[in-house]
Amino acid sequence: MALDKQLYNARIVSSLAATAISLACGTNYVYSAWAPQFADRLSLSATESNLIGLAGNLGMYSMGIPIGMFVDTKGPRPAVIIGSVLLFVGYYPLHLAYDVGHGSVAWMSFFSFLSGLGGCTAFASAIKTSALNWPHHRGTATAFPLAAFGLSAFFFALIGSIFFPGSPGRFLLVLACGTSGLTLVGFFFLRVLPPPSHYHAVGTSEPSMSGSQQLHRTASQQSKTHRAGRGDPNEPGMSPNATTTTRDALDLGNEATTTTRDTPSHIAGAFEQAAGSASAASLEEAEETSSLVSRSRSSTASSLPGEVLVQSSVDMDRSHRVDIRGAALLKNLEFWQLFVVMGILSGIGLMTINTIALWTHYDDSIDDKTLALQQQLHVSVLSLGSFAGRLLSGVGSDFLVKVLHASRIWCLVIASGIFSVAQLCALNIVNPHLLGFVSGFSGLGYGFLFGVFPSIVAESFGIHGLSQNWGAMTLSPVVSSNIFNLFYGAVFDAHSVVEADGSRSCTEGLECYRAAYLVTLCACFLGFVVTLWVIRHQWKTRLAEKFYPKD
Repeated sequence: MALDKQLYNARIVSSLAATAISLACGTNYVYSAWAPQFADRLSLSATESNLIGLAGNLGMYSMGIPIGMFVDTKGPRPAVIIGSVLLFVGYYPLHLAYDVGHGSVAWMSFFSFLSGLGGCTAFASAIKTSALNWPHHRGTATAFPLAAFGLSAFFFALIGSIFFPGSPGRFLLVLACGTSGLTLVGFFFLRVLPPPSHYHAVGTSEPSMSGSQQLHRTASQQSKTHRAGRGDPNEPGMSPNATTTTRDALDLGNEATTTTRDTPSHIAGAFEQAAGSASAASLEEAEETSSLVSRSRSSTASSLPGEVLVQSSVDMDRSHRVDIRGAALLKNLEFWQLFVVMGILSGIGLMTINTIALWTHYDDSIDDKTLALQQQLHVSVLSLGSFAGRLLSGVGSDFLVKVLHASRIWCLVIASGIFSVAQLCALNIVNPHLLGFVSGFSGLGYGFLFGVFPSIVAESFGIHGLSQNWGAMTLSPVVSSNIFNLFYGAVFDAHSVVEADGSRSCTEGLECYRAAYLVTLCACFLGFVVTLWVIRHQWKTRLAEKFYPKD
């Protein structure tokens, strides 16, 4: 149908917009590229500089739950506008502070927090939109914005190094205008669209199909409350049963509904009736209880007049049937299993960049500028590895589900293996010119982890609360990264000497952090075991749901 073709094209455009928006949201990871010169210009101590960077990370990760609730309740598009404004308001004052050469650490930390919050807000919208628009290809659909998020640091660092080398002030202006501009442009093309009208024939001789029947999908009271508070009925992304088109899609499909009366005009009529409902609440009830099975003249052709039309399998997918969020999420064993896996593996990945200290042992004549350049290089390698891993795990998880009929969580097993290789490299590489292997494998493992996790969260707890549930899941790296980094710092300090100016340095090479990487290697094994436990638990749960379904 022409309508389906136009909706398909609109989904492609929306996915491109989500990818562009995500490219602007991961700039917190590029902090190390401008932080040293920023600290020198404003005479900041290492603690003050780290505090500003930490504020950005807190904005990105600690606010995931309230931002997710906002996206799930109000829809993705309003959050994109808010994210665009916050990104500009966050980065532009930092640009001004660098230009004048002074500023309050408290205020700069606040603006850094706003930049992270803006990235979190816009990114949550991009992921939710991608997951809703492609219900049967969710892993692949979310892989692209997730990959763009991972590539963000490399993308903006490359722009800065080409056009504004050695100019952090102008680079901060690029971050302010570039991130807010990308998200603002993406806003106009980002839309949640109804699923394709894939109907299939069911034999009319089936006794249970006699007459027009109403099928009801059970939903939690909480999800109904969310739907009742929904503002705009044109946003099917806020409807747990987005089987009716938006009024925009209806306008696009006018030419498809001008065919003969014997075409599925009753579907278009249902769309018009739904679009003309008196309120959003009545629209939701109409969607929930509308007849999904109707009979007309008998025929054995494709989805044409005379068939018994059955609703697309979109709503039959588990992610559209379950809705676990809020307090119910905290009582769910699978949530805590996944929370632990996320914490273990992400904490390992976030610790890796500190291995740059090995350069001091290899060549004690190396200057700070060269060290900073090497750190930027490893940030770029990590970013590229993360980009590749997110794409591979997203697309690969769809292959696992559709072709091998296996769980997406096997991608987390692969991530555990990749992280193990990275830890072994870190424990054995002495020549710092080979540290690219550590950064590359760590980025790849990090990408494999984050590239598939939103799809796992959607399948486990439902698509309708994805944003807030994903926000809850991203609290795990906040906890684990601090634990791993504090332990790394303790190990490093134990092998360091205090200089006359009070600073610490370690020239023992691998021994500076060997114990830390032995612990992370054991953590990889623990993550591997917990992941296998999740797979087994999930298999038993799904089997029970299949044979003992709950009403």
